[in-house]
Amino acid sequence: MAGLVNNLLILFLVFQNICLGFRSPLSVFKRYKDTTRSLSSECLGSDQTVISLGLSDFALDIRMPGVTPKQSDTYLCMSVPLPVDDEAYVVDFKPHASMDTVHHMLLFGCNEPSSTENYWDCDEGTCKDKSNILYAWARNAPPTRLPKGVGFRVGGETGGRFFVLQVHYGDISAFRDKHKDCSGVTLHLTHQKQPLIAGMYLMMSVNTVIPPGEKVVDADIACHYKRFPMHLFAYRVHTHRLGKVVSGYRVRNGQWTLIGRQSPQLPQAFYPVERPVDISYDDILAARCVFSGEGRTTETHIGGTANDEMCNFYIMYYMEAKHAVSYMTCTQNANPEMFRNIPQEANIPIPVKSDMLKMTHGHHEETKDTDKSSLLQQAKKEEEEILGQDFHIEEAVEWPGLDLKLGQVSGLALDPEHNLVIFHRGDHVWDENSFDSKFVYQQRGLGPIEQNTILVLNPSNAKLLHSMGKSLFYLPHGLSIDKNGNYWVTDVALHQVFKLGADDKEPLLILGVALQPGSDRNHFCQPTDVAVDPITGSIYVSDGYCNSRIVQFSPNGLYVMQWGEGTETSSGRARPGQFHIPHSLALIPDFNQLCVADRENGRIQCFRLETGEFLREIKHKSFGRELFAVSYVPGGLLFAVNGMPYPGETEPVQGFVMNFSTGEIISTFIPLRKSFEMPHDVVASEDKTVYVGDVLARAVWKFVSTEKMEHRSVKKAGIEVQEIKESEAIVEARLKSKPESTDPVKKQEKQHSVQQASTGVSFVLITTLLIIPVVVLLAILVFIRWRKTTVYGADGEHKLDSSSGRILGRLRGKGGGGLNLGNFFASHKGYSRKGFDRLSTEGSDQEKDEDDGTDSEEECSAPPPAPSSS
Repeated sequence: MAGLVNNLLILFLVFQNICLGFRSPLSVFKRYKDTTRSLSSECLGSDQTVISLGLSDFALDIRMPGVTPKQSDTYLCMSVPLPVDDEAYVVDFKPHASMDTVHHMLLFGCNEPSSTENYWDCDEGTCKDKSNILYAWARNAPPTRLPKGVGFRVGGETGGRFFVLQVHYGDISAFRDKHKDCSGVTLHLTHQKQPLIAGMYLMMSVNTVIPPGEKVVDADIACHYKRFPMHLFAYRVHTHRLGKVVSGYRVRNGQWTLIGRQSPQLPQAFYPVERPVDISYDDILAARCVFSGEGRTTETHIGGTANDEMCNFYIMYYMEAKHAVSYMTCTQNANPEMFRNIPQEANIPIPVKSDMLKMTHGHHEETKDTDKSSLLQQAKKEEEEILGQDFHIEEAVEWPGLDLKLGQVSGLALDPEHNLVIFHRGDHVWDENSFDSKFVYQQRGLGPIEQNTILVLNPSNAKLLHSMGKSLFYLPHGLSIDKNGNYWVTDVALHQVFKLGADDKEPLLILGVALQPGSDRNHFCQPTDVAVDPITGSIYVSDGYCNSRIVQFSPNGLYVMQWGEGTETSSGRARPGQFHIPHSLALIPDFNQLCVADRENGRIQCFRLETGEFLREIKHKSFGRELFAVSYVPGGLLFAVNGMPYPGETEPVQGFVMNFSTGEIISTFIPLRKSFEMPHDVVASEDKTVYVGDVLARAVWKFVSTEKMEHRSVKKAGIEVQEIKESEAIVEARLKSKPESTDPVKKQEKQHSVQQASTGVSFVLITTLLIIPVVVLLAILVFIRWRKTTVYGADGEHKLDSSSGRILGRLRGKGGGGLNLGNFFASHKGYSRKGFDRLSTEGSDQEKDEDDGTDSEEECSAPPPAPSSS
């Protein structure tokens, strides 16, 4: 009996120790409750800051304590300590903010906030040590979402112990009723160890100088990655007002893979990486910021005020927990020569409409009645702006390719050597006798085309380099070339798709059954075009004149999926995903999209590659009823050609240049020799040379940018011109030499008048102009001195860490390893430390503002249900 009692006593003591050793989420908050702030009674929601979500999870509510900003563009900060001592993981965020009152919010993690007050002006900083951005919310921007199994590590020995919330109140007109704001974010935290740890990689330029009036200035950053693999899932860009576009890439074995590309004038939240990107040992991370110094009269340097500039590209990543590093930086350009091969998209801005620009920067001017015409002109200017080029193209009239003797030209493409490849029908034509009512080809007795249907030409002089395709095809149609130089063609008579090697006489792959139309997985019905994904090798076929679908195949020709349906003529307007002859394909790997020229609906439809999900439509009145072909150039330009107008309609047949990001038309073009009759295909090279093939005119035109033509004419005139590889450089040179006007007569008159004025200027005016800046400078110095004395006191300035001479050493703050740009910039060029307080609070980028038919009667299909002949 005594032994049993002893055993029970031991079990009781062990159980009591286990219970004492286990801390419930509520018990660990006891210390925190003593310091909990009191929220304003006007704030909605629970006043319980920490909420238990189970044995291991809890929520932490971080809110502004009922504030009323006194002026627009106010940045307010507040801090909340982590309510537990041991390690925890942030796994989700829930924002509480209204677009009417809050411009954006940022949440930082650190160990020592800049103030112990209930809240403070962020001019005082966010954190005294290093700070990591954990979350960003902005108007009209997607919220930050962490992948499953990924968390930010906080607390413990290595994680931050405080959260600091920064809220930017842009326009305070919403506070006219003097109400109090409690915007913020609720965090979901857990004690369960996460297998993947999130972190931040900051790429930042520190020495860029933007000359006044300069149209294009690039800031490039590149670093070799020397750690364990990391996986990227979100990105954020940041510049001030001169930034036009920021792009980030992974470079592996010379191949550039886009991480993210965004306008810094849009809401600067974290945007999801569209396609998964992993970074391995010895990869290169590269970023480019494109600036324009137009409108500035002095040099612009990297700095923290609104009149300075910044070039930041943030990357959110996750790593395996055992190898995780929470924060990394890159501030150098390890390989400048590499940027000669950067994709052209990195040089083309993303236009931002004026109303979005106003919201992004928190402008708070009163709304005024504005002339509608001026607004339209401004919008047009923004939409058509492409840095480094005033883009227009004209026919290269000296190109002899127009005189080639060709059959009906149905397809064009460029091979990996940039040679022009033409697909034509020789002595065969497509007319009303070609097919019966069931789309079966009726002229098989003619046999296949006896001429070579594929011609490879030198793009400069149109000399024939190679030809093939004899006795293979009946009615050629679409042509594309993959990254390995293989030809992919369609034949509408055979209802088949062929893959041909450049030197092979027999096809490498055939899809479809010869001369048998159908709509199942193994048959096509007059397929029109092919596109091959350069990354995955997936094959996309537009099918076609008598089917209305896009069919995807694996690289070896196995059926994967299809999407699309016919257009309902009774509905009046075609819906997304409906086709009336999907006639041409343009694959845009940069944006993971496939764009289709929906011919008889007169529009372009773009879809997500992996899923076939409809993304957007591009349609303009000037397209008319038919849009035949579309082509994409890496860098963001889209080219298209339309069809002849119907009787009574006025839209001319022409070519179009469009901004892919916005879909807006930048320019149009027509030939000077002959005229377009039925332009059937278009293809453009990376240097913006454009070729158009016409099925009725049986001709191919070459178009080049007007800048190139001007460059050639200058050289012919005997004027010495430095060799220029890109046409954009010509524009830059011309703008630098003629900033006031592009008209040489006006420039000469203006220079003459300036010369006269300079000789007649009075002594009094010169003296006045010299005195004014001196007075202004003295006033600013007095104000800064008074401000430092009253706000910061004698010890308000942080002394620089002089223990290291390297750049990152200068960037470190009090935390010994943290990033503090305020200290770094304060040590350069005599910058005022006060001017960078907001910059250092965000660790990199905070600033405050200071200031119905077929091809024709010769290319048609059968009677109904095929489209009627034009």
